[in-house]
Amino acid sequence: MKKKTATGATGKKGTWLTYRPDIKVLDCTVRDGGLINNSQFTDEFVRAVYQALVDAGVDYMEIGYKADRKIYSPSEYGCWKHCQEDDIRRIVGENKTGLKLSAMADAERTNYHEDFLPKGKSVLDMIRVAAYIHQIPTALDMIKAAHDKGYETTLNLMSVSSVHDHELAEALEILAGSEVNVLYIVDSFGALYSEEIQELTRTFMQVAEASGKKVGIHTHNNQQLAYANTIEALILGASYLDATIAGLGRGAGNCATELLLGFLKNPKFHLRPILKVIQEHFVPLREKIFWGYDFPLLITGQLNIHPRSAISFIEGGNSRDFVGFYDSVVGEE
Repeated sequence: MKKKTATGATGKKGTWLTYRPDIKVLDCTVRDGGLINNSQFTDEFVRAVYQALVDAGVDYMEIGYKADRKIYSPSEYGCWKHCQEDDIRRIVGENKTGLKLSAMADAERTNYHEDFLPKGKSVLDMIRVAAYIHQIPTALDMIKAAHDKGYETTLNLMSVSSVHDHELAEALEILAGSEVNVLYIVDSFGALYSEEIQELTRTFMQVAEASGKKVGIHTHNNQQLAYANTIEALILGASYLDATIAGLGRGAGNCATELLLGFLKNPKFHLRPILKVIQEHFVPLREKIFWGYDFPLLITGQLNIHPRSAISFIEGGNSRDFVGFYDSVVGEE
C-alpha cells in the first residue's frame, strides 16, 4: 500500500493528461545560457528570446544575474551578468506584456542592499536567490531584502543531490518561516534519478503546502534526465518549472522549453514561436559555442560532482579521450 502524503493518496497532483492552471513555466535561457559565454549575448539575441517567450505564452523570463560588479567585472562579463535597469529596459521597455521578468542573485556574490532597486523603480518582477546549504543565513537576508522591496522571491537550493537529509530538513523548516514564495529543487550536477526527484518533491511539497508556498524544479541534463525529472516533479505537485530554449545552459544544459511546452496541456502555450527563434538564432549560435549532453558531462553526473572538470576537458584539445577523463576523475591509473 502506498503511503499517504500531503499531496494525496499517492502523492500525485495529476497525470501526463492533466491540465493544471497553477503551472508556471520559467525560461532561464539568457541567465543559465550566460554561464557558457560570460553573459555576452547580443541585444538582438536577447530581444529575440524575449519576443519568442511573449508570443509563446511563457510565464517568466529570467533575463540574467544580479551579480556584484566588483566580483564580475563588466570588462570581462556581458551586461546580463549584472542586469542593470537601463540594460533591461533597452530590450523590454516597460514590458507591458503577460511575461514576468526575473533575475538571479547568488548568495555571497550579489551586492543586494544596493543592486535590488525598489520594485516601483524596476521592470523586474521576481528575484531568485541561489544558495548552497551553508549559505542559507545569507539567503534569508537576501530574500527579506527583495521581499521588502516588493518582489516575488524564490530560494533555489543548489546542489541538492549533495545535501544530507538532516541538513535539508533543518533548512526547509527555516525557509518555511521566511518570506520566500517558491522553494526550488535544483539538480545542479544532473545527478538525480526519478526516484530521488520523487522523494525530494514530496519532502518539499509537505513543507510548502503547510506554509503557503510553492515548489519549483530546475534540472540539468548530464544523464539526459532533465526533461523526465521535471515531469516527475510536476506530477507530484511542483508548479514552477524551469527550462531553456534548445536546452541552452551550462555544461549539459537544462530541460528544453520546447519539450516542456509540448508536454503541457495549457492552451495558452504556443510552440511555434519557440521553434522559430531556435531556427533563426540558436542553430547559428551552436556553430559558435557548445552546450548539451556529452560523455564527460555524463561521467560527472553519475559521480554527483560539479561539471567544471568536464567543461574544461571538453574545451581542451584532447576532448575525445573519454577514458582518460574518466580515469582522472575517479583517481584510477
